[in-house]
Amino acid sequence: MGEKEQKSPDGLRYYRLSEIEQQNTFKSTWIIIHNKVYDVTKFLEEHPGGEEVLREQAGGNATESFEDVGHSTDARDMASTLVIGELHPDDRHKIAKPVETLVTTVKEETSWWSNWLIPALVAAIVTLMYRIFTTDSE
Repeated sequence: MGEKEQKSPDGLRYYRLSEIEQQNTFKSTWIIIHNKVYDVTKFLEEHPGGEEVLREQAGGNATESFEDVGHSTDARDMASTLVIGELHPDDRHKIAKPVETLVTTVKEETSWWSNWLIPALVAAIVTLMYRIFTTDSE
């Protein structure tokens, strides 16, 4: 028996992650941004950032890359015209960032001093030792 096509509350078709991952060729390039599925195949050549950046994300989650670039409102409006569906809710956990990333980020912020202070102290000690040894040899 065939499975009935499910639709999101927005009326968009749900796609499984496995279906999206297969769409990573020049003939068909799909990406996921905020759980929406975009067919960017016809947009590859027009993309201001070059088609390579879209091709790198093909078949996968491009949310972080899309947000890191800081796309304009016009770019977001244009992207909305390329939406063909949504990632199925059962597959969303597969592309979600692990919780440990947040913990790591917090740890990195608290260790900022050690990331800068220790190397600075080492550089200062090496400089002092160099000056002491070069002065003694003269």
